[in-house]
Amino acid sequence: MRAKKLTHLDAKGRASMVDVSAKPVTHRVAIASGRVTLSAEAFRLLRRGTLAKGDALAVARVAGIQAAKRTAEWIPLCHPVPLERVDVDLVLQARPRAVRITARAEARWSTGVEMEALVAVSAAALALYDMTKSVDRGAVIGDIALVEKRGGRSGIWRRDLVR
Repeated sequence: MRAKKLTHLDAKGRASMVDVSAKPVTHRVAIASGRVTLSAEAFRLLRRGTLAKGDALAVARVAGIQAAKRTAEWIPLCHPVPLERVDVDLVLQARPRAVRITARAEARWSTGVEMEALVAVSAAALALYDMTKSVDRGAVIGDIALVEKRGGRSGIWRRDLVR
């Protein structure tokens, strides 16, 4: 088996941004998800909308959208991608007491939007932690993963949810 060429290293082995100038522009979609698990008290206050800092779900949603648009500033070798759409959805789950975060990023570009979706979920989770930490410093952020990606040379990829 032949070893794959590392795409983020130049001829001297230094980190570099991948050249995507020859890649065709296609419609790219990525969906990522994650979870913030909360204490009973934090979950109750969040569900009732009575957290001291205000509407935590709205703040987390906006944080995710804002962060997706700035992914290239967070992740050093990412290309700035002209996003056409970013959606961040937060759903309360009674068991376990958690908030499931799902982000969808879309663009017509020469490189994918997986990192934008993952950054959106991460930022939304961090914002949610910030909004609930006065009640629950033990909240756990986890399960952040790419769920699906479409577009580009590799076509469609979906996470096998039975792991």
